[in-house]
This record gives sequence, structure tokens and C-alpha cells, in this order.
Amino acid sequence: MTLTPIPHSDLELRPMTKAERKVIVASSLGTVFEWYDFYLYGSLAAVIGAKFFSQFDETTRTIFALLAFAAGFLVRPFGALVFGRIGDMVGRKYTFLITIIIMGSSTFLVGVLPGSESIGLTAAVILIVLRLLQGLALGGEYGGAATYVAEHAPHGRRGFYTSWIQTTATMGLFLSLLIILFTQTALGPKDFADWGWRVPFLLSSVLLGVSVWIRLQLSESPAFLKIKEEGTHSKAPLSEAFGRWGNAKWAVLALFGLVAGQAVVWYSGQFYALFFITSTLKVDAYTGNLLVAWSLALGTGGFVLFGWLSDKIGRKPIILGGCLLAAITYFPAFRMIAEQANPALTRAHETVKVAVVADPNDCSFQFNPTGLSQFTNSCDVAKAALARASVSYTQEAAMPGAVASVRIADKAVASVDVKQAGGQAAAQVAAFNKALTEALTAVGYPAAANPTVAKMAHPFDVFRAQTGTLVLLLTYLVVLVTMVYGPIAAALVELFPTRVRYTSMSLPYHIGNGWFGGFLPATVFAMNAQAGNIYYGLWYPIGVAVMTLVIGVLFVPETKDRDIFSSDPEEAPVPRPASATI
Repeated sequence: MTLTPIPHSDLELRPMTKAERKVIVASSLGTVFEWYDFYLYGSLAAVIGAKFFSQFDETTRTIFALLAFAAGFLVRPFGALVFGRIGDMVGRKYTFLITIIIMGSSTFLVGVLPGSESIGLTAAVILIVLRLLQGLALGGEYGGAATYVAEHAPHGRRGFYTSWIQTTATMGLFLSLLIILFTQTALGPKDFADWGWRVPFLLSSVLLGVSVWIRLQLSESPAFLKIKEEGTHSKAPLSEAFGRWGNAKWAVLALFGLVAGQAVVWYSGQFYALFFITSTLKVDAYTGNLLVAWSLALGTGGFVLFGWLSDKIGRKPIILGGCLLAAITYFPAFRMIAEQANPALTRAHETVKVAVVADPNDCSFQFNPTGLSQFTNSCDVAKAALARASVSYTQEAAMPGAVASVRIADKAVASVDVKQAGGQAAAQVAAFNKALTEALTAVGYPAAANPTVAKMAHPFDVFRAQTGTLVLLLTYLVVLVTMVYGPIAAALVELFPTRVRYTSMSLPYHIGNGWFGGFLPATVFAMNAQAGNIYYGLWYPIGVAVMTLVIGVLFVPETKDRDIFSSDPEEAPVPRPASATI
């Protein structure tokens, strides 16, 4: 199956052909499957920690489980380099066939891998290797799917066609949440924790078989076939894409002027929103997952809507407009979510005065994306406990060397210096946490176990007033996600020449989303703990979004009318932006 691109002069709005639908379905279905695999691990990190790191205590298990999860983000840019190079040298189709097989096989093997109780530390080692393979595969999948669809799309409709690829990350998350919720409900908590957690991983074998079968029926992209027939395809994509400043500068501008802002808005609106609902506002996990699932269901159509609209008015106005709206509205939006989800917590923030009294030199910035860092000073112990309890507090200086304490109204609770406590550290920290919780509860802070939003017994409980308002607020965040993410594939594809397109677009995309976005929850938590405010960390996505807005307006061109079938960057030079408007 080979499609012939429509010349510019013949551009007309025509129905999508059967062959084009097949390209989109095949590419999107496989990418949904890869995101489903990737998110399964994150959703089940606690269970996986218990099964594969059982030789360690509970805290260390969680640390290693999170480290393995972070490893998938860390290696995504390397996957982009490895598979981007193959895609520009060998072809798009065969490269993303390789990535889907690697991803699917790795996920299935997690489902059958014996736990640490059976094979000891070997289980943990194999698990991390499989997680690294998943990250590498995902690093190569997105660029291949986006490039393949864009190079099949008729001129003037690339935004609409590639927007279907943009739905896949959300659909993968949505599918993983649904299958986990269904399996938990069907088996019950005990059986799910014992063996049922493997079911979602094993189901991936069915999705893998369907995806590979569909993709095998596809032909290579017409743009790649054209340059291969002409003998103009790149023999060294990495050095050509990043060793020549004429090409490399567009990768840098794509990262900072498009992808970084898109990444933080995406992760804030989906992943951090779920963390904020469940961990910060203490909504139970089942209800939190349902609230986010409803918002995803309601908002996902925005990917296609904004992809289509970007064909009409351009990629920049929508992507940068989404960054602007996020920067303006994140603080009020998250405050309204907190007021609806946990009004008692909001009242406590307004009425209860809490202060950490500590030597400033005793306090660290608690950025811990891998979970390996240990914060043992008395100030760090106090601030971490308050951050986990979602307490708003100020900081006051104490005498040098003094052990930190937490002052709540007229009561002071002394913290613990873990190093000085030695073998008694665990008991003393537990006693501190207990005393702190009792003091906070006494002055109006809701305990972690207190109900906030009433637990949803079934999905249609969403139609209650309180949960319905929460879903609308979360849907607004998802709509911002669709604005920045819907047109991004078309914008990246159009920014680079055919001969190095797969390589060039994949690296900034995965650095932006894997690093700027992937480390967002850890960064926001550290900033919240540093400032003593559950909203302060929002300055991170807001700051990155504003950076992208400025760089995008000034330096990134509008690309919607670009001829993407050029094999040489000199044949389709990147124009300077016509204006600084978005």
C-alpha cells in the first residue's frame, strides 16, 4: 500500500481514504499499546515493589520500584537516538515494528517473571533490564509513528491526521486505569495483590499480536521511499542531525520553544493532577482514578479538534496559547480543585499557623526523582512529614545546630536527627510522625484517613454535584493538554527535513517529555516542601511554559504550509517567523 502525496496546487478538503484510515489506525493502535505498557508499571509500582524487592523493608522497596520507573524516563532519549538513526537509514515501518515487539515482549515478561521470593535479587535485576528496554522502545516508537502518519497525510491535513497519534498517550493511560480497576474489582484486593496484578501485563500479549499483525500489512512511507529511490537518504543521521549547527539549532529550538512547555502542561494536567488529588488532597485512590478517567474520557476529543484547527490557523497559536492559558490559570484551577476535593484541608491552610523552627543550614532542597537520596537532618524530616500531610507552613530560623521543631498554634513538636538517633532512629521518627499527626488533627487538619470527597461506589457516582465539579475542573486541565499536545507531532515533523526527520524530532520530544515532564512530580514536591505551600511547586510548570511561550513566539517558525517531502534542508529552508504573534 503506497499513498501519493497531494501537490500543494491540488489541495482540497476531501474525505479520508480507506488506505489513510488504515495507516492512522495501525500506527495509533500500536502506540496506544506501547503507552499502556509503559503506564502499567507506574500504576502498579507499589505492588511491583512488594513482589520484586521483598528482601528489603517497605521504604526501600518503594525506593527501588520508583527507581526502576524513573529508569524508563531516563533512557527514552537514548531510544530516540538509537531507533531514530535506524528509522532514517532503514525505514519508518520496520523500525516501529521493532519497537513494538521489544515493548510488548518486555511487558509480557514482567507478567511471568518470578518474584524475589523465588529467585532473589535476580528478579529485581531482570525487572530493571525489562524496564530499560521499555524506555528504549518508547523512545523510538513515537517518532516513528508520528513521522509515518505525517508522511502519508495530504498537504494541509497533517495536523488532523497526526492528532490521532496524540490521543494515544492519554488512551494508553485510560486503558491501563480501566483494566487495573476492572481486575481489582473482579478479583478483590487480596487476590489482586497476590497474583491478579499480573493479568494486565499478560493481556499485553493479545494487544501485541493484533498490533504487529496490522502493522505488517503496511508499506513504507512515500516520503522515505522517494529519498531512498533518489539515493538521498542519510547515511549518518546522528552526525547530520546534531553535528551540523544548521540542523541542530532547530532541535534546540524545538525542545525549548515547543516541547518543554508542552511536556509540563501535559504532565501537570494528567499525571500530576492525579497525584495532587490522591496524595496531596487525600482522595482515595479508587475515586481519584475514576475522576481522572472521566476527565480523560471527556477531554480526549480535544486532541483531534486542535489538530484539525492547527491545519487552519497554524501550530504555534494553539500550542503556545495552551502554554499561556496554563501559566495564567494553574493557580486558580488547582486551588478550586482543592476546595472541592478537601474543603477541610483548605480551611486549615487559611486558619492554622504552622512553622518549622530550624537552623537554615540544616535544611535541604528535597529533589529526589529516583528515590535514592536520603534526607536525614531534623529540618528535612520535619518538612518532609509536613509536605506529605499537605500542611501549609512557614520557616523560622533557630540557633545554629539546634534540632528542628514544628510549632502548631501554641504546641511544639520536636523533630529527629536520624544520624544522631542511630539505632533508635526508626522508633523516634515514628513517634515524631504520630505526635505531629495528633497535633495537626487537634487544630483542624484532616487526618489522611478522613473522608474528603465521598468514595465513589461506581463510575456513575460522578454525577453527584461535588464529584461532577471536580471532573469539570480536571477536564479543563485535560483540554489544556490537548491544546499543547494535539498539534505537536505535525509541528515537529514539519520542522525537519525528511532525511533526518525521525532522528531530529525524536530527541527533543523525548528529552522534553521524559525529563522536563517525567521529573515534574518530584520537582513540584521538592518545591512544595521547600516553600511550605502545596501550590508553590506549580511555579515549575508555569515557568517552563512561559519560557516556551517566549522562545516559541520569537524564534520558532510557523510550519503548517511546509513541504515535508524535501530531502534536503536547503530545498525547504526554515523561514523566519513572519510575526511575533501567537
